[in-house]
Amino acid sequence: MRVVTFNIRCDFNQDKENCFCYRKDMIFQKIAQEKPDIIGFQEVLPHVQKWLRDNLSDYYVVGGGRDSHLGDEYTSIAFRKESIELFGLDVFWLSPTPRIPASRYEPQSICPRTCTAAILKPAFFNTPILVYNTHLDHESVYAREKGLSQIFSRIKEDLTLYPYPYILMGDFNAEPADKELSILTDSTLSLTDTSKDLGITYHEYGNLKNAVKIDYLLVSSDFMVQNSTLWEDTKNGVFLSDHYPICSDIILKK
Repeated sequence: MRVVTFNIRCDFNQDKENCFCYRKDMIFQKIAQEKPDIIGFQEVLPHVQKWLRDNLSDYYVVGGGRDSHLGDEYTSIAFRKESIELFGLDVFWLSPTPRIPASRYEPQSICPRTCTAAILKPAFFNTPILVYNTHLDHESVYAREKGLSQIFSRIKEDLTLYPYPYILMGDFNAEPADKELSILTDSTLSLTDTSKDLGITYHEYGNLKNAVKIDYLLVSSDFMVQNSTLWEDTKNGVFLSDHYPICSDIILKK
């Protein structure tokens, strides 16, 4: 199974030659070429969510916006129509009140943060899988730490009802050595970072002097990682995004 995590960059027409209107054909072509089975998108504004649904005709694209009216940015999950069924879907807020739209931790930026959770059944697997896609806060270490802890608690709770293989991916806005990511070594979840040896992921369209790794694609011990790459495509100075998407081929162990 091929899985991708892809911060597509919020589109407010702010990025000059790298605005979404100039990147979207490259994005479409790359996805058509690579044919991932599952994609976790971050920073998806409503009009970009519509574009994904209208143009990625081989995929269902699910999720909900993060503000109080379920608009603003989505953490969307796309999966192939022909080979994957949706058994369950939930969007929850990273906050003390995860069922209240737009709720946040304090301290935190003004941006609410969500996690999209799905139960998917690939036709080529003999079991459903759990998929979690998130985008952690860009300002507050505390909010990132609490948000990840909340997601881990949710995964553990889900596993008591649905003991399936699982995937956690997204933009964590933290580097591997940062203290808020120490929870990733939680032995009770046994997660493998498929991208740990790939280098930087956030590059600001090649302009960031000290580019960093802040994107992650983590899989449970049920999976073996066959191959992982970054989508580093450029064309005439135009990138797929200000982040390199992570693409991993994983195999379900017998």
